[in-house]
Amino acid sequence: MRKGIEYPGVSIVYFCHDGKGNFVMAKRNQNTRDEHNKWDIGGGGLEFGEKVEENLKKEIKEEYCADVIEYEFLGYNDVHRTHNGEKTHWVALEFKVLIDPEKVAIGEPHKFNKIGWFTLNNFPKKLHSEVPGFFKRYGDRLK
Repeated sequence: MRKGIEYPGVSIVYFCHDGKGNFVMAKRNQNTRDEHNKWDIGGGGLEFGEKVEENLKKEIKEEYCADVIEYEFLGYNDVHRTHNGEKTHWVALEFKVLIDPEKVAIGEPHKFNKIGWFTLNNFPKKLHSEVPGFFKRYGDRLK
């Protein structure tokens, strides 16, 4: 059975920041599943048997080369989309995560071709389709 297509998948989504009003995003390249050349805050699928906190730390280390200093669970999002003509369903567990900006680098160059630091008043154009909703849901909690 295919996760997210034949049954709901669980994803861990994270908004990584430096504690000073700046947050990091990665620009997806042609090797990602979808939304090529769009800026994303970060996330990954939860694997069977893996604890949520372990997945959060693992994914951030893989994508941004940074360790989690502290994190806050913000909530969840029921994500219904269509991918390659098939309906998908993911439950996204969403977090705000403090990381050390000095450690941040592209950890998965096969998926991302650029990273950047932004503020909530100055984020890039061409965002992943789920990112505006994330900002809307959590607004002031991201500051």
